[in-house]
Parts: sequence; structure tokens; C-alpha cells
Amino acid sequence: MLTLTENASTIVRDITTQPGYPDSAGLRITTDGDPSSFAIAPAEAAEPQDHVVEQAGATVFLDERAAELLDDKVLDAAVDDQGQVEFALAHQG
Repeated sequence: MLTLTENASTIVRDITTQPGYPDSAGLRITTDGDPSSFAIAPAEAAEPQDHVVEQAGATVFLDERAAELLDDKVLDAAVDDQGQVEFALAHQG
């Protein structure tokens, strides 16, 4: 199952606890089937078929295909000098 680094957990929590998001909010990761291309966006709740990853207070929703592709991955995140969030994937070690 996808795991999150401490940085990723903190950033996901920061994104999904902004005013206007419900307590059920999380970051949703989807793919159109291309294993090298993922879309990441805040979501108010999981879709019916989503896999839910909860770690250190952060919630990530994965569509079925993304859940398969990311099963053995670690999600990391950082904020660049312009304040943009950058996500990266690595193999679980």
C-alpha cells in the first residue's frame, strides 16, 4: 500500500485542512492508465471505488488504477522557493 513520508503527510494535511474543506477531505490521486502520469487534487471525500490511505493525520484517496500502480511506492512532497508543492514517488525500501 502507498505510504507517505513525514513531509508528504504534513503537506497533505496542510492542503486538506484549509478553510472550506470538510473533515472528510483528502488528496485524490488518479490516473488515466499511463503509469507515469498521475493527477493530484484536493477532494472533499473519497469516490465509491477509491482506496483510502490514512497516515499521520493525512488522507489520500486513490482511484483503483492508481492504487495498483502505487502499491509499492512512497509519496514524498516538498515546497519549492516559489511556494509550489512538488510531489515525488519512490519505491518502498
